[in-house]
Amino acid sequence: MKLYTYDPAPNPRRLALFLKLKGITLETQQVDLMTGEQLLEAYRRINPVGTVPALVLDDGTLLTEVIGMYVYLEELYPERPLMGTTAVERALVISWCHRVFSSLMLAIASVLRNRGKSFANRGLPGPLDLPQIPALAERGLLQIEHILPELDAHLENSTWLAGDSFTAADIDLLCCIDFLAWVKQSVPAECANLHDWYRRAAAHVA
Repeated sequence: MKLYTYDPAPNPRRLALFLKLKGITLETQQVDLMTGEQLLEAYRRINPVGTVPALVLDDGTLLTEVIGMYVYLEELYPERPLMGTTAVERALVISWCHRVFSSLMLAIASVLRNRGKSFANRGLPGPLDLPQIPALAERGLLQIEHILPELDAHLENSTWLAGDSFTAADIDLLCCIDFLAWVKQSVPAECANLHDWYRRAAAHVA
């Protein structure tokens, strides 16, 4: 397998933490997003979507979504499970990964891409040039403001996001909380459960 990634970015970091906790080492090549390397023909021949991370399997199969990489690698390396150990647990972990990604990760990305000067005409990742829409940045801020208290309320009665064990869902949320700083946002002080969870999660991956 070979991994194409860019360590500072939040989606690559999700996979990097998963690999770290699993003790998995992969052949890795950095793709410099700051210079637009992901959009050059050389990388597009590897990953036509032009995103990172991208994982090329030994048979040539290309995986471009982190959740798919989680599922594949968990199957190969079941020790220290991060996707649950029963059908219900796996369903909960995948559901929480999806919810965190769709409600928080995409909201933060929407703020970043629709108001940052460096993302002019790059409203979405990938090869399609799209104009920035300032209203989407404002909507993203509203989404962030809404979801954080919801997560806080959930964590009042749950040690980890998907139950009693640290899972890939916690990795995803941890990366999202750190991603908030990219748009000058943070977890509100009153979200005490979320702050407590963050301290536990950060220590868990240290």
